[in-house]
Amino acid sequence: MLLQQIAQRYTQLFQAPNVLVQAPGRINIIGEHTDYNLGWVLPAAIDKYIYFALGKKETTQFEFYSPQFDEHIQFDIKDEVETMPSWGKYLLAAAQELQKRGHQIAGAAGVLSGDIPVGAGLSSSAALCCGFVYGMKELYSLDLSRKEIALIAQATEHRIGLNCGLMDQYASLFGAENSALLLDCKSLETQRIPLELGDYELYIINSNVKHELAADSGYNERRASCERVVTLAQQQDATIESLRDISMDRLEELTDELVVKDYKRARYVLHENERVLDASAALRKGDLKALGKLLQASHKGMREEYQITVPEIDLLVALAISNPEILGSRMMGGGFGGCTINIVEKANAQRILSKIKAAYQLETGLKAEIYQVKAGAGVQVVRL
Repeated sequence: MLLQQIAQRYTQLFQAPNVLVQAPGRINIIGEHTDYNLGWVLPAAIDKYIYFALGKKETTQFEFYSPQFDEHIQFDIKDEVETMPSWGKYLLAAAQELQKRGHQIAGAAGVLSGDIPVGAGLSSSAALCCGFVYGMKELYSLDLSRKEIALIAQATEHRIGLNCGLMDQYASLFGAENSALLLDCKSLETQRIPLELGDYELYIINSNVKHELAADSGYNERRASCERVVTLAQQQDATIESLRDISMDRLEELTDELVVKDYKRARYVLHENERVLDASAALRKGDLKALGKLLQASHKGMREEYQITVPEIDLLVALAISNPEILGSRMMGGGFGGCTINIVEKANAQRILSKIKAAYQLETGLKAEIYQVKAGAGVQVVRL
């Protein structure tokens, strides 16, 4: 229905669109802040999307309308990113990144909207970037692999000011139904991991504590912490490229030379890498109880060591795990707000989630939003 509305609006504003694209958001089962440390992550594309109706322009002008934001923007590829509204920044930066890499493009007209909650940790920005670049590839017959599109989308976010890794882009582009994606962020090798949950379902609870990571120094400051640890370790071993290459024993040897917060953050990343691999093994064996315990350990690490949770998120997790029908719960995403991911028993899901929602509102005054999500396919051209 939403895709049809977008196509119709495009026709009203311009003419029949040349291409329709859907780009999914993503969940991350486990593995936060490990991607830019070249570790492992376990995301999945989800059945929530940003939809694009796109058409060519013969000039370098771009014109977009978003009914979701009720905004109409125009820009030239030579414009300054800072002059654009938030979602427009990504489109302009992506177009500039394509041009920088030698891809021959002119302008484009488009209408876009979606059902991925913005600022909730479901990577609406990665979906926006990947979907737009994929659409430009289709419009202008660009020779771009999905890996190259992921790298362009990542570079786009860097232009905006968020020094993210590749997890979100890979999940959006390489997702598959009923599967998570084990991504080695060093080699960029992927494995599909079955996401068969039996009597359980995945639910996202949106705290409605908004975050915009590109505008928040907290994310980049934690990345800087990790880089300081790597720089120190390289003084002893020049082969070290990232935290991925540092063992726990090596980290302990550096303790006296590190400030406490940098040590704790590095320790969290090393343990989180182990949890990702353990979670993949648990899913392969169908051991959902083990998976739930790993989610709990991940949240504890984010709260106590990486220090990226907020009281509202911690409350949602505490409310969730007080119910035996929920096997595990943790904050998901870059931090400082957003969502929790929860493994909830199907038979009792609505009763338990309603109870959590009521208790959360009573304590915080905020209304949580709850979404059931399923693993879905990656970015693709769609037809009505």
